Amino acid sequence: QVQLVESGGGLVQAGGSLRLSCAASGSLFSSAVMGWYRQAPEKQRELVATITSGGSANYADSVKGRFTIARDNVKKMVYLQMNSLKPEDTAVYYCNVRQYSFRSYDYWGQGTQVTVSS
Repeated sequence: QVQLVESGGGLVQAGGSLRLSCAASGSLFSSAVMGWYRQAPEKQRELVATITSGGSANYADSVKGRFTIARDNVKKMVYLQMNSLKPEDTAVYYCNVRQYSFRSYDYWGQGTQVTVSS
């Protein structure tokens, strides 16, 4: 099992920045993909960004150019630097780990609230 704990959420004005952190513990494979998802009220959870152990990142179109994902494989942490925040970025942000043995396994953090005021 993998345990994930997010931090860094909060209230910020439009145009501001936040940095989210996620600490992983437990049986985290070095090859695991780590990422961030978000869920706004009355909307489905959506992908924000993912990053492989080698540093290859993918982003949702809505955040490209504004958000940056990074990871520290020694500390077992993943980060999301969010710049130029918009009100539509308001959501609960969830850290995610996906790893494979004979099938894929998904692990989720408890979520951290990000609220962007206009």
